Amino acid sequence: MLYPVIWMVLSSLRPEDEIFGGLGLIPKSWTIENYVKGWQLSGNPTFAAFFINSFIISALAVVGNLISCSMAGYAFARLHFPFKWLWFALMLGTIMLPIHAQMIPQYIFFLKIGWVNTILPLVVPKFLATDAFYIFLMVQFMRSLPAELEQAAVLDGASYWQRYWRIILPLTMPALVTTAVFTFIHTYNDFLGQLIYLTDVKSMTVPVALRLFLDPSGGQSSVGGLFAMVVLSIAPVLGFFLASQRLLTKGIATQGFK
Repeated sequence: MLYPVIWMVLSSLRPEDEIFGGLGLIPKSWTIENYVKGWQLSGNPTFAAFFINSFIISALAVVGNLISCSMAGYAFARLHFPFKWLWFALMLGTIMLPIHAQMIPQYIFFLKIGWVNTILPLVVPKFLATDAFYIFLMVQFMRSLPAELEQAAVLDGASYWQRYWRIILPLTMPALVTTAVFTFIHTYNDFLGQLIYLTDVKSMTVPVALRLFLDPSGGQSSVGGLFAMVVLSIAPVLGFFLASQRLLTKGIATQGFK
């Protein structure tokens, strides 16, 4: 499993003409030229611009999912309103709807309102609780919290918002971290959605920009630069996961208590 990753890392540190030369795993000559050329990306913005674009979209997606999915999860888990179970079933039903079935109507809609080639189609839906999986995760976690905590808050005169913000939300931290990690990884690695809606080179994200190294229309390919930038693109995801690993594991484990 690790061999392809190790080979890619070591190949990014060898001259490009030796990458596919069958010279073994360990490079005979070491160089960081691939990182320099890959970062500069001749004829395009530096790769730092693509990292910034990815981080902006990923951060907004994380914030949107944390706010909207936690509020929707609280409503389904704690509040009482007409046809709650019907709406909950319909929400879960959207998980079974393939993304490819939604792609064309969504694109037509965003095109008509002028959002194509902006980050809005990738970010705004996150603030509208469109990810049913994370809503379900929040619902299951909030249902496991003792109801007596909220009942005591009601006796003290707490409103719905105060109960959500000051009692339920702090106790839901493991589920929030799980949602944040998976949202960041999914958004950061998303290729299809960003390829469709971001057509300008300056607005491209890391997954889409990596395609520029092997773009046949340019007449040139830079495999060494591609490997170097892929190695750098892995670092944020790995670091984000390691930083939140303890809470992430706790959030996943507590879903099996029932």
